[in-house]
Order: sequence, then structure tokens, then C-alpha cells
Amino acid sequence: QVQVVQSGGGLVQAGGSLKLSCAASGSFRDITVWGWYRQAPGNEREFVATIMSGGSTNYADSVKGRFTISRDTASNTGYLEMNNLKLEDTAVYYCAAFDGGAWYGTFDYWGQGTQVTVSS
Repeated sequence: QVQVVQSGGGLVQAGGSLKLSCAASGSFRDITVWGWYRQAPGNEREFVATIMSGGSTNYADSVKGRFTISRDTASNTGYLEMNNLKLEDTAVYYCAAFDGGAWYGTFDYWGQGTQVTVSS
């Protein structure tokens, strides 16, 4: 059984920063891809960022230059550092992990979600 536990998040003023963490534990081979998604009230879940095992990253246009995804392979943890937060970044953020080799865009495990609220 695999657990993916998120931490971080909370309330921050516009322009501020937050860092989210996501730790995987249990029986898995190798977390090769980490992803972050978010869902605002009334909206569908949307892509935020991914990081591959080799370190290559991909970001949604809306967060480029403000968010940074990273990973610590030794501790099986993924991170999302969010700077210059905007009101429209308010959402529940979810991390996702892929366990294995070739990745075709889907994830095996999801975190429980954490609320990020940006106030004016």
C-alpha cells in the first residue's frame, strides 16, 4: 500500500509565497514523475506542473515564472514552491505520483489535497 501525504498550504496575502510538500511512503518501485494539479470552486481540476526523474519540468502558462516544482529522490518527496501568489491561485492543490518507467500522462497515486487561499 502506498500513501502520499501532502503538507503546507494555508492563507497568504497576494504577492506572498507558500511551499507545498508531498511525501510518498509504502511499497512502490520508484516515483519517476511528480505532478501538481489544482481545483478552484466550480472549476475542473487543472494541471499546474510536472517534474520527471531526469529533472525536466513543465508548467501551466498561468504559473510559469512564479511556481517551481522540485523533487528529493532520496526521501521520495515532491515540492511546489509558489511565489508572487495571485487571487486566482486560490484552490485545492493536489500532488500526484507515478510509479514506474515510461510515463503516458496518468498518475498512480494522489495526495489528499491541501487548501491554498490567497487574499487581497
